[in-house]
Amino acid sequence: MPTTRASGHPTDDAVRVRRLAERGRYDAATVDAILDEAFVCHVCFATPDGRPAIIPTLHARDGDRLLLHGSTGSRLAKWARQRPVPVSVAVTLVDGIVLARSGFHHSMNYRSVVIVGEAAPLTGDAAKRAALDRFVNHVSPGRAAQVRPATRREIAATEVLTVDLAHASAKIRTGGVNDEPEDLDLPIWAGVLPVHMVAGAPLPDAAVPAGVDVPEHVRAHPLLSATAPA
Repeated sequence: MPTTRASGHPTDDAVRVRRLAERGRYDAATVDAILDEAFVCHVCFATPDGRPAIIPTLHARDGDRLLLHGSTGSRLAKWARQRPVPVSVAVTLVDGIVLARSGFHHSMNYRSVVIVGEAAPLTGDAAKRAALDRFVNHVSPGRAAQVRPATRREIAATEVLTVDLAHASAKIRTGGVNDEPEDLDLPIWAGVLPVHMVAGAPLPDAAVPAGVDVPEHVRAHPLLSATAPA
């Protein structure tokens, strides 16, 4: 299967955007930016008896590969330790609700990524520790350096699967309403309701000792500095 990351062209049939093909993007920068902003991905795979399965999980990107967080006891992890498991991974960021003059033309503004590849376990305690730091820093930049290091027991209980990003594509919808010309004069409001994820004020755990303030890396979290669109 030819790679799409080097060329940025839709040469890979497995991830080629077919419907509304003009929305497809194949360059690594676009794919990586969406993966880096999203917190959760969905991993689809087939069970040994042929049934489809899908699970949501935390992910993080390490260069040209995606890291998937899981338990050593999960079905996917057990199968991946025997042989690489074919998977399809998807993430979606919703940027707006498009309210049209007809139900048919209602839509979403979104940025999505689909990856096709094989999930294989990451080996070695040092590599696992580095991956776990990536997961923590992915959801809260700078956090990994501030918390207790993972114990050997925690490392042993955690599985990290890797998926190569060679076969990935993005699909993006932006802009306003695409109504039928004959509907434009209807006395119906139409437009876009922007969607933006922001964080509320940090809520300390009840057991945090007196005098331990919210650390700077939490105060500087991107979702705290983000502002909702007007």
